[in-house]
Amino acid sequence: MTDMHDDVFAHRPPEVDEIPLVVSVPHTGVLIPDEMAARLASDEMRALPMTDWHLHHLYDFIPGLGADLLCARYSRFVVDLNRPPTPRALYPGRFETGLVALETFKGEPIWNEPPDEMQISERRERYHTPYHDKLNALLQDKLQRFGQVWLIDAHSIASHPTRMHDRLDKHIYLGNRDGLSCEEGWFEFMVGQFENRGMSVSRNYPYKGGYITDYYGENPAVQAVQIEMNQELYMDQDDPASGPRHPNFDATRQKLRDLFGGMVQQIQLIKPGE
Repeated sequence: MTDMHDDVFAHRPPEVDEIPLVVSVPHTGVLIPDEMAARLASDEMRALPMTDWHLHHLYDFIPGLGADLLCARYSRFVVDLNRPPTPRALYPGRFETGLVALETFKGEPIWNEPPDEMQISERRERYHTPYHDKLNALLQDKLQRFGQVWLIDAHSIASHPTRMHDRLDKHIYLGNRDGLSCEEGWFEFMVGQFENRGMSVSRNYPYKGGYITDYYGENPAVQAVQIEMNQELYMDQDDPASGPRHPNFDATRQKLRDLFGGMVQQIQLIKPGE
């Protein structure tokens, strides 16, 4: 069965026995409609900085573990799926981009003609709503059948300094909204999974998790964690197109597969309510 909005996202269901795990990848998309691309401020913006490059390939093993993989197809410049549908600060007092970003993390203008409120509303309905309708449906289905669900919101980040942080020197930045979206025991288990594979981890700094982690993690039956991966781990961040050909790409993918395999084993041991 084809989803009505299957052009907005790519959903790959479990390929083996299903487990209550969903992996969301909201910033890996690179599509942008021609009329929007024509309004971008520069060639640099047309290169789509701030993209979480190649994560749909890096995490393509997820269905083979019995989990759902949901990936955006459109660029976060079209609409940011990890922002609230109506304005609300996720990091009060700190610079952050909105539903439709007007500036990059470095402060560069994205648009030579910024979208007006009507255009933003149209983008919300066309791109943001279908993705979240699908994500919510996946989570609710698993909650009904399993009683609990684990949600991983997968991202990557360039190490260069921005208005939000200095140069990033850790491999992984895990966020659970300071303990509000995921129990500390599970969060620390994930920290250990990365560290045991030689990856350094920062907890809730400078990223605690965005809208997806915050909103869906309000449900105590949903264990929601955001993963921000330093792009230096798997690609040349100054040459995004070469990503899958980078010598570390396959090795990083294998580490992630092993790590998620350990998570799956742990999830299978946990009974609802524990």
